[in-house]
Amino acid sequence: MTPRRPAADPREPDRFDRVFTVAEDFVYALVAVLLLAGAGVLIVHAAYQLATEVRHGAIEAVKLSLESLLLVFILVELLAAIRATINERKLIAEPFLLVGIIASIKEIVVTAVDARESFGHDDGVFADSMIAIGVLAGVLLTLSVATLLVRRKEREPAE
Repeated sequence: MTPRRPAADPREPDRFDRVFTVAEDFVYALVAVLLLAGAGVLIVHAAYQLATEVRHGAIEAVKLSLESLLLVFILVELLAAIRATINERKLIAEPFLLVGIIASIKEIVVTAVDARESFGHDDGVFADSMIAIGVLAGVLLTLSVATLLVRRKEREPAE
């Protein structure tokens, strides 16, 4: 007769689970480092654009810099989403909804600035820009309502 192994304690995580948890944390850490590096590069790029594009006009320089800085906000919010996912050990929707809100605002701002240049022309670019802003405003409203519902659900999980 071969000796029987004692039954594993169900509360004790098995080795495979620990290995995958460490691997998952490593991947999250790697993504976080890349997001930080990307944010740093974009900040430097935004400062460079602001300094060098001012000769083409302040509005153009600020528009280009603003686009880069809003991307930095998106990267930082994704970093917060990764941090929350690691801490909670589950995917949390709210940080990703905030990324969508920031991205929508970024596109509205950039589209509005671009539309300003085409105002008064008969090529239809301005009308297309206004339609895009309307659609983005709808997306922004939808994401805001979803964020509100997620926050309400987190405060009252029993419902």
